[in-house]
Amino acid sequence: MNKPVVLVAEELSEAGLAVLGADFEVRHTDGADRSQLLPALAGVDALIVRSATQVDAEAIAAAPKLRVVARAGVGLDNVDVEAATKAGVMVVNAPTSNITSAAEQTVALILASARNTAQAHAALKNGEWKRSKYTGVELDEKVVGILGFGKIGQLVAQRLLPFGVEIIAYDPYLPPARAAQLGVKLVSLDEVLRQADFLTVHLPKTKETLGLIGEEALHKVKPSVRIVNVARGGIVDEAALYSAIKEGRVAGAGLDVFAKEPCTDSPLFELDQVVVTPHLGASTHEAQEKAGTQVARSVKLALAGEFVPDAVNVQGGAVAEDVKPGLPLAEKLGRVFTALAGEVATKLDVEVRGEIASQDVRVIELAALKGVFADVIEEQVTYVNAPLLAKDRGVAVELITSSDSPDWRNVVTVRGVLADGRQVSVSGTLSGPRQITKIVEVNGYEMEIEPTAHLAFFTYADRPGIVGVVGRLLGEHGVNIASMQVARDVKGGKALIALTVDSAIPADIVDQIVAEIGAESGRSVDLED
Repeated sequence: MNKPVVLVAEELSEAGLAVLGADFEVRHTDGADRSQLLPALAGVDALIVRSATQVDAEAIAAAPKLRVVARAGVGLDNVDVEAATKAGVMVVNAPTSNITSAAEQTVALILASARNTAQAHAALKNGEWKRSKYTGVELDEKVVGILGFGKIGQLVAQRLLPFGVEIIAYDPYLPPARAAQLGVKLVSLDEVLRQADFLTVHLPKTKETLGLIGEEALHKVKPSVRIVNVARGGIVDEAALYSAIKEGRVAGAGLDVFAKEPCTDSPLFELDQVVVTPHLGASTHEAQEKAGTQVARSVKLALAGEFVPDAVNVQGGAVAEDVKPGLPLAEKLGRVFTALAGEVATKLDVEVRGEIASQDVRVIELAALKGVFADVIEEQVTYVNAPLLAKDRGVAVELITSSDSPDWRNVVTVRGVLADGRQVSVSGTLSGPRQITKIVEVNGYEMEIEPTAHLAFFTYADRPGIVGVVGRLLGEHGVNIASMQVARDVKGGKALIALTVDSAIPADIVDQIVAEIGAESGRSVDLED
């Protein structure tokens, strides 16, 4: 059996390669060289890059088997996420790999700017002893303004509070209560600009944030302010910053990122008040190792068809621990639904009831869709392309949630309307301390049956002798029944037999059973991978 092929296009830590282990065929190429990269992509299942490899539409088209692109780092400027999504390719990164390193680099630049460390260092090594020229300022009792109070901004705050600073932050997407827990006050952007003695940027680079710290903003700050950027180049307008420092409206700056990189020549480099580093935010041994191991784990999950929390083009995000066990359940329900329906539905509802409904359960919808299409198309169905497959086939999908679940702690239902108006539904739950997967409803009939590799369902008019006929016919063809349940709407009404069997029931045997018992419908379901 051929192993999945992982192409490593840039340097990956030894720890990351070790995570991949012997389960994959690992190939290497120079991703920055297009003449090497494009031919190397043929037959590749996964691609691991850093920042030098351009993963554009051309590269994705050159890899027809590609299922996942992994960026061993945080930024995705070099990956065409839209093109990847259209091709059903998952894109993952390592969003938390460098947060500690970036926070520490921020603190380092704040201190270096405050105490003129780099400038004094350069002067002394040049034979100049200039104590008075490089007199600095203390952090104690100063106001630090943090723009963007996400994970890195919060780590910076935690590290700076022991210096005796007051911290204020601007983040329109963070609840004030979360900031208050860390001893930080959320204020408006203008307030941060007016009050900060040190201003540090931790925002994503978007249309809204590009040039945010520009001419207008730099006319609102204190002349004593020092500005630090370890986030993304371009958020701080470098030309405006140069003018502000030259005119005495800003005291200094510490920059690790630039609008165009690599940057080896800038007017800012002429200013003694500016300390600069060549994008070292993630440049620690620990961050590189974390990035490598995180994306390697994501690649393994993606190639196994499992949900990847760090996927950037999949709805949802990090999956709550209470929700994770529901993913294989929802996928199985999706497969059972399609087997029962015998066709693709025109409308599909994924309903989640119970305690987990209070969590973000969009991933359960994705898992159900993945199951619905798993046995319909030849290509690999993933959490990325499942919604696209539904859209392409005109399937209207809706996620329904409710905390009300009178019979089960949590229950997931996949319900759909077929082209002729018929409705099909299947519900399942995880039962007991061992979280055993159980189907608890099929087309309105209540039951409790474990979805093993081979199942069968027959709907018929309720009357005596049917169970015996089904058992006899299966026995005659060497199919052993593992379990059987009968459910009915009313006595003498309609009934449903649900079976688990030890081997697949051939289609002609299903047809024979349907004919002999006069069944309204009969379906076999094979969940064997």
